Amino acid sequence: MDTRAALHSLARSIFTSALKAADARAATRKAIKLKNGELFVLDRKLTAPRPYMVSIGKASLSMAMGIDDAVSGHVAQGIVVSPEGAVQPEASLKNWQLRTGGHPLPNQNSLDSARAIFGLLSRANAERASIVFLISGGGSAMVEWPVDERISLEDLRTTNQILVTSGASIFEINLVRRAFSAVKGGGLARALPDADVITLIVSDTNQGDEVSVASGPTLTPPLGTLDAMDVVSRYHLQQRLPESVMNAITLSPATQSIKPSPYYVLLQNQTALEAASEEARRRSFVPFIDYEINEQPIQEGCELLLGQLSRKTNRESVCLISGGEFSCKVRGDGKGGRNLETVLRSAIELDRNPPSGEVVVLSCGTDGIDGNSPAAGAVADQTTVARARGLGMDAAEYLARSDSYSFFEKLGDVIMTGPTGTNVRDVRLILKQN
Repeated sequence: MDTRAALHSLARSIFTSALKAADARAATRKAIKLKNGELFVLDRKLTAPRPYMVSIGKASLSMAMGIDDAVSGHVAQGIVVSPEGAVQPEASLKNWQLRTGGHPLPNQNSLDSARAIFGLLSRANAERASIVFLISGGGSAMVEWPVDERISLEDLRTTNQILVTSGASIFEINLVRRAFSAVKGGGLARALPDADVITLIVSDTNQGDEVSVASGPTLTPPLGTLDAMDVVSRYHLQQRLPESVMNAITLSPATQSIKPSPYYVLLQNQTALEAASEEARRRSFVPFIDYEINEQPIQEGCELLLGQLSRKTNRESVCLISGGEFSCKVRGDGKGGRNLETVLRSAIELDRNPPSGEVVVLSCGTDGIDGNSPAAGAVADQTTVARARGLGMDAAEYLARSDSYSFFEKLGDVIMTGPTGTNVRDVRLILKQN
């Protein structure tokens, strides 16, 4: 195997190690214990030995299975809402109702799941029971209910499509989502004034911004200088959003109070990045994690990524690591996502300005799905664009129509994991060997 092929293989292996560290089932299993007939979630004893459970998001099934592994039969009743097409558990979960919801856009199942959850919450609150929420990214679309009955499902779908393709950051998108949702921004917790509530989180947001995971259905949104209308104005969405949604945003009240309840972050992006760093070091590379390359617009982020190379040229073998989620505006009707486009942009730049030594770039989503493609991401090097050119492919044209998946699929350089059952944002790697 030549050096370049070996680096491709190594990059994939490092990503696999990062993914393994973000195992939501294992993390949840460790978080709950049964001691002398009493249930403990980390350091907190639940007031009821048989709590209710609600698990939503891309890691929902994994987290529910972790609970079942640890305390099977001790759940009064649970609801799992997972993405449609998610891998089903190999054995039935005791006392859990399995449901699906739309993603990346809400659908009728999302509304039906919200209705079922509110019904369960009503029972839990009437019993003054304990209820554990298992929250992970992606839940924003899977469970939804509008604040105004005049907001139709089509309005919800149109609004979410506009938001996720606007170029706004996830923080900004969630500011708008909370304004027209009865679920987000603590909406589920507001239905539980008399219950004992605790939340476990697999986070796909920045450290310290856990209230944005699934748009924070159980947590009080932070007060800030930016509000939903500021985001609408910044991205010129006033005339694009449905009238019913704009009315809800305009009339949205200030943050409503929620009874404080504890929450714990089980996994986050840092978990995966540190695991990647450890694996790179084990493979005799010098790892560098750059936490500042995180949520930039994708062009700026790619420039920063490749700018790291010139600062690390004095090392024989380096592995540059970053994470988060670049904001990526969709420009065409192709297949792709921010990870695939990150690798395509990087490949184009490496072709324009060939580096010394061998360089490989990988970017993948830990959920296993990048944008509207079936891939987690892709891997490339300084020869990628030239290889494509030899096949009659123009990399710039694929980039212009947001068709990065098709580009890498034809080259055999897509990374396919399928849905992973976890979601801790993206992992980006640059391997350089002089």
